[in-house]
Amino acid sequence: MHMSRPVPPPSAAHSGYINKALNAHSHCLDISCLCFHRAEMALQGAARGLSNGSNSTFSEIIELNVGGQVYVTRHKTLIAVPDSLLWTMFSQKAPQDLPRDSKGRYFLDRDGFLFRYILDYLRDLTLVLPDYFPEKCRLQREADFFQLRELSKLLAPKMSKDNSISEDICPSDPEEAALQCAVGGSGASPAAIHARSPSSESRKSGYITIGYRGSYTIGRDIQSDAKFRRVARITVCGKTSLAKEVFGDTLNESRDPDRPPERYTSRYYLKFNFLEQAFDRLTEVGFHMVACSSTGTCAYASNDPTEDKIWTSYTEYVFCRD
Repeated sequence: MHMSRPVPPPSAAHSGYINKALNAHSHCLDISCLCFHRAEMALQGAARGLSNGSNSTFSEIIELNVGGQVYVTRHKTLIAVPDSLLWTMFSQKAPQDLPRDSKGRYFLDRDGFLFRYILDYLRDLTLVLPDYFPEKCRLQREADFFQLRELSKLLAPKMSKDNSISEDICPSDPEEAALQCAVGGSGASPAAIHARSPSSESRKSGYITIGYRGSYTIGRDIQSDAKFRRVARITVCGKTSLAKEVFGDTLNESRDPDRPPERYTSRYYLKFNFLEQAFDRLTEVGFHMVACSSTGTCAYASNDPTEDKIWTSYTEYVFCRD
């Protein structure tokens, strides 16, 4: 009968090698479990963030392009009022879902001038407007668009006990305020007041200066006139109330906002680049040109004197209404 040979016990060296291998394998398992646990925690945190509608991918500093006006503010300012439009945009949506301009700024197609008051309100939830502010109705419309209900209530005209508007609405012209007082005291319509006072328009006498900086090119043979009269910007100087009366919504006040109506300014400019359009508006309201002056400089397009000459001029036209 064949008998099997007993297996000899492992040597001490061989046992140590086996123990080291088992310990290394156990350590790898521990690391794998730890990595898996951390990944699971991260996924759970991301799921909680999505369920709460929060989005931490916005930077702390946000650049906005609002109707062509650039604003820089903090992210927490834009989300200061829950359930507002800006709160929804910058807390419930991802950055890639929002429209941007060519420079990567978040774009809002709204009134860029009035947005400064929207942003001021969001900073400390307090409404502070300058004196002689004639844009309350338009600002209330912006507040409604951005779903700022408390701001809209602050801007709404207040009604007195006799159901009349008791809030002082700052007109853009002192004479307009006097006209409103006359209408309220006599019960007559504004048209009737003007009909009885044909000289009311003539009392608004004054001067308005229109300026522009243009350029044109004269060819080497002085026969061609390429790029003639390129007008960069038409400026308006004069009394604020007169400028607003003549040009209305076509007047850009962003360089000198909140100017009282009885003050003068030299920083307004027009939203169009046609001098004839400005002249037509002035003529329609009784202004006529009384003076004009112009200065010009000449330069070459390059260092080559045989190249075209570029003339740059600055011209001012003075209009008067007696």
